[in-house]
Amino acid sequence: MSTESDTRKSNVLIFFVNGKKIIEANPEPETTLLQYLRRKLFLTGTKLGCGEGGCGACTVMVSRYDRQSSQICHYSVNACLAPVCSMHGLAVTTVEGIGSIKHGLHPVQDRLARSHGSQCGFCTPGIVMSMYTLLRNEPQPSIAHMEKAFEGNLCRCTGYRPILDGFRTFTKEYCQMGEKCCQNQAYVQNQEEGTSTRLVNGEAYLPVDSTQDPIFPSELQTSDRCDSEYLVFHGERVTWYRPNSLTELLDLKAQFPDAKLVVGNTEIGVEMKFKHMKYPVMIAPTHVPELLTVEHTEQGIRFGGAVTLSQIDNELKSAMEKYPDYKTGVFAAVVEMLRWFAGYQIRNVAAVAGNIITASPISDLNPLFLACGAMLQVQSKANARREVKMDETFFRGYRKTAISQDEILLNILLPFTTKNEYFCGYKQAYRREDDIATVNAGMRVVFEGNTNVVKEFTLAYGGMAVVTVMPTKTMASVVGRSWDDSLVSDVCGSLADELPLSPGAPGGMAEYRRSLTLSFFFKFYLTVLQQLQAKHVPLKSKVPSYFQSATPTFHRDPSKSSQVYQEVAPGQLEQDPVGRPIGHLSGQKQVSGEAVYIDDIPKLHNELYLAFVTSSKAHARILSVDPSEALAMPGVVDYVSHKDVPGHNKWGAVFPDDEEIFASSEVLCQGQIIGAILAEDQVHAQRAAKCVKVEYEELEPIITIKDAIKAGSFYLAPKLLSCGDVDTAFDQADHVIEGESHMGGQEHFYLETHATLAVPCGEDGEMELFVSTQNASETQHVTAEALGLPANRIVVRVKRLGGGFGGKETRSVVFSTPCAVAAHKHGRPVRVMLDRDEDMVMSGGRHPFFAKYKVGFMKTGKIVAADVHLYSNAGMSIDLSSAVMDRAMFHIDNAYKIPNLRVRGYVCRTHTASNTAFRGFGGPQGMMMTEQFVSDVAVTLGMHPSEVRELNLYQEGDRTHYGQELKPCFIRKCFDEVVRLSGFHRRKKDVDIFNSENRWKKRGITVVPTKYGISYTALHLNQAGALVHIYQDGSVLLTHGGVEMGQGLHTKMIQVASRALKIPAEKIHISETATNTVPNTSPTAASASSDLNGMAIVNACQMLLERLEPVMQENPKGSWEDWVKAAYFKRISLSTTGFYKTPGIGFDFKTGTGKPFNYFSNGAACSEVEIDCLTGDHLVLRTDIVMDVGTSLNPAIDIGQIEGAFMQGYGLMMMEQVKTSPSGMMFTRGPGNYKIPGFGDIPVEFNVTLLKGSVNERAVYSSKAIGEPPLFLSASVFFAVKEAIMAAREDAGHHGNFRLDSPATPECIRMACEDQFTQHFPKPAEGTYQPWFVDL
Repeated sequence: MSTESDTRKSNVLIFFVNGKKIIEANPEPETTLLQYLRRKLFLTGTKLGCGEGGCGACTVMVSRYDRQSSQICHYSVNACLAPVCSMHGLAVTTVEGIGSIKHGLHPVQDRLARSHGSQCGFCTPGIVMSMYTLLRNEPQPSIAHMEKAFEGNLCRCTGYRPILDGFRTFTKEYCQMGEKCCQNQAYVQNQEEGTSTRLVNGEAYLPVDSTQDPIFPSELQTSDRCDSEYLVFHGERVTWYRPNSLTELLDLKAQFPDAKLVVGNTEIGVEMKFKHMKYPVMIAPTHVPELLTVEHTEQGIRFGGAVTLSQIDNELKSAMEKYPDYKTGVFAAVVEMLRWFAGYQIRNVAAVAGNIITASPISDLNPLFLACGAMLQVQSKANARREVKMDETFFRGYRKTAISQDEILLNILLPFTTKNEYFCGYKQAYRREDDIATVNAGMRVVFEGNTNVVKEFTLAYGGMAVVTVMPTKTMASVVGRSWDDSLVSDVCGSLADELPLSPGAPGGMAEYRRSLTLSFFFKFYLTVLQQLQAKHVPLKSKVPSYFQSATPTFHRDPSKSSQVYQEVAPGQLEQDPVGRPIGHLSGQKQVSGEAVYIDDIPKLHNELYLAFVTSSKAHARILSVDPSEALAMPGVVDYVSHKDVPGHNKWGAVFPDDEEIFASSEVLCQGQIIGAILAEDQVHAQRAAKCVKVEYEELEPIITIKDAIKAGSFYLAPKLLSCGDVDTAFDQADHVIEGESHMGGQEHFYLETHATLAVPCGEDGEMELFVSTQNASETQHVTAEALGLPANRIVVRVKRLGGGFGGKETRSVVFSTPCAVAAHKHGRPVRVMLDRDEDMVMSGGRHPFFAKYKVGFMKTGKIVAADVHLYSNAGMSIDLSSAVMDRAMFHIDNAYKIPNLRVRGYVCRTHTASNTAFRGFGGPQGMMMTEQFVSDVAVTLGMHPSEVRELNLYQEGDRTHYGQELKPCFIRKCFDEVVRLSGFHRRKKDVDIFNSENRWKKRGITVVPTKYGISYTALHLNQAGALVHIYQDGSVLLTHGGVEMGQGLHTKMIQVASRALKIPAEKIHISETATNTVPNTSPTAASASSDLNGMAIVNACQMLLERLEPVMQENPKGSWEDWVKAAYFKRISLSTTGFYKTPGIGFDFKTGTGKPFNYFSNGAACSEVEIDCLTGDHLVLRTDIVMDVGTSLNPAIDIGQIEGAFMQGYGLMMMEQVKTSPSGMMFTRGPGNYKIPGFGDIPVEFNVTLLKGSVNERAVYSSKAIGEPPLFLSASVFFAVKEAIMAAREDAGHHGNFRLDSPATPECIRMACEDQFTQHFPKPAEGTYQPWFVDL
């Protein structure tokens, strides 16, 4: 006999995508919406950036009809996490669905492109869809709401400012006068003559037109069929159920007690993807009415278990307006915590029950639920509904609760607070927005009547144990006591005893985490004391005025900015684009999702997918490799290893045979490639790769620089640069100090991971490779050597990269070569694109550096001598590490004349992934060590560091420590200009006043200069070629050796060609970079690509114009097209190559002579920060940058590069911490545990000025390189923070120098602000414990 649910059961998925109905019988439950969109529907605009909902590149809009309210609801989701099965009855809108170049861009797309808000473009579709969803819900949002809409989106290129500026035009505060707005007049009046602030022509913005928005499918609105169906989808390994009633749900849970309930898939999806958990049965309770209810009761508000966090947020905000303040204490704390809980894309789908049942020890909400004593209702088929209180007994162990396996969490009751009750929540993380907590807490106190005598007291902490914990002894000890200052020291002592953490506890940072428990309580104590004061409760203790800044919740004003650049010269031809802020030529394609990246190329016939088998050990011998289990799995074709390499299995970026393509007998780091599985698709390839069994004999690894120094593990002999008589200068100096500093590494985190498509051509061994690489020629040559073929059989093609930053200069070869080997073996196309966790483990990053320094200086602050030993962590191969060290040594002076200077460089061999090029290429590390000792000099003398910096700046005509003359020298001009524009001296006085009035918040302000040498330090790379074709219709096809990776290189090169040929830019096109058009190209790196390729293009264009000159003289009034056609009929060649090599450079380390750089780019930045001394949190209040870019080729692109470099450097110095275990296991594998700056991290005020009047005769059209030089200016934030810490330390009685290493994470900042709370937790001596992670 069939039941009602049997008759309603369906195995057909029905949903809509961009208005088109999709019907899919028996969909695969493990398939995500992103996979379905890209592989089944070929909608590749939506990108895979991380696979864990942490970057937002996959953001789409999902719409559903709410039958209860009769409204259409729109919300943004991460398609990489959303199971396609969960889309039943919903409408999905992707970036392709809102606009296109062919049919017209949507205003969101148009304004982002026009505002220069897309560089590499890989993150752009997700950002577009976040904004689009906001506008569908709120057609004219506030600026604050607009800025919050991007909490779940990341961008590595732009620095975020142009994105926010473009979208600001949709907000209610936006003035239609644009730059003529009265609020901008004060700035405009101070603007220097001949400069402009107009990067965008706002008058050309497309108007908002709601008729362009996709229409919600009427079928979903008029019929409830999709809502009422009982869904059952059987997949290869998983069965998906979607019941419609509580009875059906309880039946399923009784039948499958281990089944996982899935609402948003934000936790289960990550577990299955990255932890390889297997869940054969998944149940979606999203249509069970009892789990979707919201009920207001006398005790509080009851939320169904499947109610999303966004719905809870909205409901609580409404309740806070409805009920008196005293009743909504818990609600306010939950709302404040949700403000920092993930991004909108996660909150829109994540359910409250999932947050509780997951039982994460760092859950943001569980400490609040415990502290308020939230009541849960649970039920199973076997047992009646019962209530469970969330208290100290609720969490029974790691990921275990008091709820039975077969029970369903029906709802949670959040209680009202009473008149004498106070409730707060706290959280500290690496990044405020969308970050997991380091420590969080919920705190509650109830007083006896109108007194300060404690009646009830509860504390709950996350991040302090394997469960969320309640220090019950401390709680009990407070009851009956008065709320006064005597309580603080007692509670802190009790918490220190009751919440222990061993120094090597999982997660590390034990002393910091323990100090946060005290800091949070102290904040709570002050907050409650303030509120008692406001109620005029009789008190023994009151909050001093200089303590009051410790209590407010975090507030950030809306961002504001200015961009100033030199206008083009009067009389410049209108068609001459050089110097004008022209938009990125791929901008429109990127905002519409039409720009094609490697993995967007449609699947080819007979194509295979490759998945790597990598080492799980840092250093070991390979005893055996057994792929038999993997080869027996469905869809698997082959296992490829070193035995399949027909040519040479070794390669080297600089030194031959530096590393193996496939490890043959020994692995030298975790993530080293041992082999690869080939399968019919990605899912089966990756699944099988994990089943290849590798047996090892483990060897002792060397992981850190200190390990390498101790073991004497170095590549090559140390190098030396010196000038003057260092030892004599030390003897004559007034002061000599010594110190050490460490600078951590950095993950590139380009949004597009490494990707390759290798296509055998079938003749003569020919092969085409489509690779995400900055170095097409190196890719070509290594592939040829591996295949045993001449290079002329291999063509490498690059359309664009989704970011590079140096990470794809050489390390792309590690992944493209095995792909080519596999394709060659099988004669079939082979594709690979790394998952984010694979990329981060395998590809290496910026070199960590360690320095020992000795500095001599006079009492005036003049530095007379420095002796520096630099050590870098190269990793398992030398790669480019020697050249990186060279540049660090060249930049050890930063912008200062140190007459007697000696620097030695040691490249350490370790068993970590090979570190490689990264924006700055060692320069920032060298300059950072100098700024550290400059800071020490200032503290020793009682001077402000900016005084010492100004006193020691290079002057015109000075020579560097390697003998290169600085002429012209614009360092001091940049420094003076930024001091003037920022109002540094006035604001320094304001900072001093603020610090004198505030104990627990401190500010710092400082100015930092930079000098960056332009050229490859490897002489042979300073060359470039170009190929220019003019076709009969007058159109021009331009090809050069540079790769477009978001930096606007192709745009600039078209501008250069336009001026050189004297034709409009619209006539010129660049298709791609390829080795069969321009051979032997240098990598696109060293900030020199515009210089080198631009000059090669000018060279080619001049030759073409010389050929056209006779034709032009014959018909002087003719058009370009007339001249080209005439030349063709006269049999004049309309195609030529151009070439350029940088003249007059080269340096010999053996003799210490030569000129390593063609010229220098200079700049200076002033930053002001505010730190929270109790937590280590900080906010960049303002940054002003003055940058010398010569005569800018394109001010919009150059300013975008400055802002993007600054924010990437900010991440390096303040946030991004690579965490590796002492045995070499990398912990930071994705955006969940590795934080790059987000939208909310940019300076509240961000001003960039391009220095006026700078010319540069040594580069194309007087321009200067811009990609890398600005990155180090973010050190102004680091040293402003150090100034703020200094102020805090002085308040605590600590004077003199202290060590602050980079990155200055919240942990570093907090623990440097030594006070009565941190003294409870002294750091144990090194070597007395095994740390959880180490500084590489």
